[in-house]
Amino acid sequence: MRQLSFWFMLLMISLIGCQSQSVQNRSGQSSRTIGWNVNDMEVFGFEDPEYIEQETGPGLVFVQGGTFIMGRIDEDVMGDWDNIPRRVTVASFYMDETEVTNYDYRQYLAWLGTVYPNSDKKEQATPDTLVWRSPLAYNEPYVNNYLRHPSYSNYPVVGVSWEQANDYCNWRTDRVNEYLLIENGYLSLDSTQQGSDVFTTEAYLSGDYEGVPGEQEEKIRWENGLLLPNYRLPTEAEWEYAALGLIGESDGELLTERRMYPWDGSYLRQESQDKKGQMKANFVRGRGDYMGMAGALNDGADITADVFSFSPNDYGLYNMAGNVNEWVADVYRPLSPMNVEEFQPYRGNVITEYQRDNDGSIIFDEFGQPVIDTIADYRNFVDGDYRTVTIDGNDWTTVRPDEESGNEQTTNSMYVQSDNPGVISSRITDRSRVYKGGSWSDRAYWLNPGSRRYLDQKEAKADIGFRCAMTRLGPPKVAKK
Repeated sequence: MRQLSFWFMLLMISLIGCQSQSVQNRSGQSSRTIGWNVNDMEVFGFEDPEYIEQETGPGLVFVQGGTFIMGRIDEDVMGDWDNIPRRVTVASFYMDETEVTNYDYRQYLAWLGTVYPNSDKKEQATPDTLVWRSPLAYNEPYVNNYLRHPSYSNYPVVGVSWEQANDYCNWRTDRVNEYLLIENGYLSLDSTQQGSDVFTTEAYLSGDYEGVPGEQEEKIRWENGLLLPNYRLPTEAEWEYAALGLIGESDGELLTERRMYPWDGSYLRQESQDKKGQMKANFVRGRGDYMGMAGALNDGADITADVFSFSPNDYGLYNMAGNVNEWVADVYRPLSPMNVEEFQPYRGNVITEYQRDNDGSIIFDEFGQPVIDTIADYRNFVDGDYRTVTIDGNDWTTVRPDEESGNEQTTNSMYVQSDNPGVISSRITDRSRVYKGGSWSDRAYWLNPGSRRYLDQKEAKADIGFRCAMTRLGPPKVAKK
């Protein structure tokens, strides 16, 4: 009996010792794998930064991820059959509370004009205000005023191409990270930066941007957790998931109702007593009816509306239906829902890497932006390496004659592309990008988050804007404070 008690006590001591050791490891005092104190490992260049809850970037709200049925909810009245329902999972992420506004975009244009005064960067980034022009409508006031007049400052920017929207996202990333470094004393404001000597996140992290030193002597690295991931366009799956806002329709893991719009039910009018009968979004109610009768405007807007108009969905996102359509990151393919992955579905991966000189340093262009090379392109084929893609033993990217007609084939031959008069050509190319959400000029059908349309990434319209998203790093839940 005494021998049994002895071994019992020994077991308890060992368990307590293991528990104590486990707590010590989690606190970062010593390595669980090599036993060294992490402070001693600093002489070998290793640091053990504490976990930092990702800061919510300016303008963003947190969207907790999960599983949902992506795709068609109501009848496919267009007969496109391009949004086949499929269950997928989206990781947690962040998204802009509202569409990017004219005011937001004018800050971008002003910065470009100041920092790159001798280039056409500002001109290239300026929205196409001629999208408002119509030969049989008096829209000239919008051509001249919509972007610049303060009356429209809080309205969504339009006339922006997919490419321009991406450039804005990149610029916003750098300005937010520059602010974080200045705010925390690692840099001081440099109002003289111009040309190639400008702050970019890549240049700072690689040591190619010195700037004006701040009070802190330490140089921040990515491992410190202070800087934020890139602002970017949301994927189609992220956008659709966020628009549905199913977090408000669930009871535990039970989804009580599948939404047709970003709000409860299938009605387009408010049901509450104080707002009864008012429209829930900015869209075209019927032929020729863009705003309703004087004295009882049904949506309070003739064209677009203030980005905080109407009620937000359960994630706190405004105008995920109506007001303006919104660009997403994906390349358009009719059968994308059948081909993409079940986790984080996305069609459009183009893998790049930085160009480097003989010393291994990143090469930057005259605007301070890193020069990149494309190493893989997954917009079309399973094998994304454009150097090795083969079809029946042939390199698909190499121009080769068609066996029957003798015409040369390229990737675009997957869809009819012809410059010959009278030949109907497909608009589906590697530049075709998806946009979603419905707009001030659309009927209610397009307000359904599952509906999808596409446009060339270089083109713009008066009813397409955008909002930014950001990847969530770490756990899918935000830590409670």
